[in-house]
Amino acid sequence: MTYMNNLEEFTRLCASRFSCRSYTSDPVPEAVLQSILQCVRLAPSACNRQPWQFVIIDTPQMRSAILEAYPRQWLENVPLFIVACGVHSQAWHRPDGKDHTDVDVAIAVEHICLAAGAAGLGTCWICNFDRAVLARAINAPDDIEPIAIIPIGYPAMAEPEKTRKSISEITRCGKF
Repeated sequence: MTYMNNLEEFTRLCASRFSCRSYTSDPVPEAVLQSILQCVRLAPSACNRQPWQFVIIDTPQMRSAILEAYPRQWLENVPLFIVACGVHSQAWHRPDGKDHTDVDVAIAVEHICLAAGAAGLGTCWICNFDRAVLARAINAPDDIEPIAIIPIGYPAMAEPEKTRKSISEITRCGKF
């Protein structure tokens, strides 16, 4: 029953992932970064449009730009950031006009976070940043929207205790 072993391992990975807000300054090995990028490349998207671009931030100058867009002391040691951007013109739009860029980018970002977690790295979704400052810093064209900043590095903190709703609180059978 290999699938059960895989499912148990995946469940442990999901349970251990947390929003890390303290990192060592140890660099992320290039091979690990490439494996994470391979995982994000494989993320599904509506109609396989893949309406995303990922900007790797690993230089002191670009790290400063992140801190300008989101000035938080806990980011100062982070060795690597990925800025997840959406390309609305490439996204699938439902017949009623709903743009799925944010949904597709969210799926891809969670692939980044889980892949990083599998490699022993910490991550955190950051969506509360100055979009205009970040867009300028990464030289984003008008049709590219920075959606999330993902710091990636080795955690310098213990995994915090989690509280989650029970399965019965978050599921319904058939109807509301």
